[in-house]
Amino acid sequence: MFGVVPRPLWEQKNPPDDRNRIRLASRPLLVVARDERILIDTGIGDKWNARQKGIYRIEKTDTIDASLARAGFRPDEITHVVLTHLHFDHAGATTRLDEAGRPVPRFPRARHYVQRREWEIATNLNRRTRGSYVPDDYLPVDSAGLLELLDGDTELVPGIRLVRTGGHTAGHQVVRLESAGSTAVYWSDLIPTRTHVAVPYIMGYDSLPLETMEQKERLLARASAEEWLCFFPHDPDYAAGFVRSEGEDYTITPVPA
Repeated sequence: MFGVVPRPLWEQKNPPDDRNRIRLASRPLLVVARDERILIDTGIGDKWNARQKGIYRIEKTDTIDASLARAGFRPDEITHVVLTHLHFDHAGATTRLDEAGRPVPRFPRARHYVQRREWEIATNLNRRTRGSYVPDDYLPVDSAGLLELLDGDTELVPGIRLVRTGGHTAGHQVVRLESAGSTAVYWSDLIPTRTHVAVPYIMGYDSLPLETMEQKERLLARASAEEWLCFFPHDPDYAAGFVRSEGEDYTITPVPA
């Protein structure tokens, strides 16, 4: 998760277990904007066997269906699904298994938005990429006619902009939200946890690490100067916070859950 950063520098805030695993959240974001109900990423999902659960130590605290129900919505009421990229921990719940055990779209009335470059990667896997992608998470969406491919930055609806950053994957995108003079950003895997606000902290499996660093430098400067509310999808403790600049470094002021 921290690439070339030496373990003594990251393990104090991210203590690993005896198999070198650290605690991470898998946290999508629901945005309600007028008549639109927009889900940004879908989480790790529930199509995992016992062996896979053991490898990743998946500790199910809730399901996407239960989380939506608490907010007063059903999966078939979601109108848009934005997939920042198609790695299994971000797109896993995009599909579910039906009664016959076949993967089908979980959000049957939603249009699903993916960068075209990301789709090309996810549908042409190789030895480097196949461990991060599960085709059953996303191919059924295309088969059902629910897929929308994007070419670069796109305004999804007024106030919600999808920004292609690359870096983590060549087709990775973040989501910027604007309302009533305030701005928020869902960083996805550009800045997955509060620890990653340090610009050199870049995941070892980023496809384009120098691009990640360049985008972080550019966007963190804006986030600090313009007081963006930042959502961290993988941080186990901080769902969101504000980035504060301290010279070349940044700190986080968390927002209570």
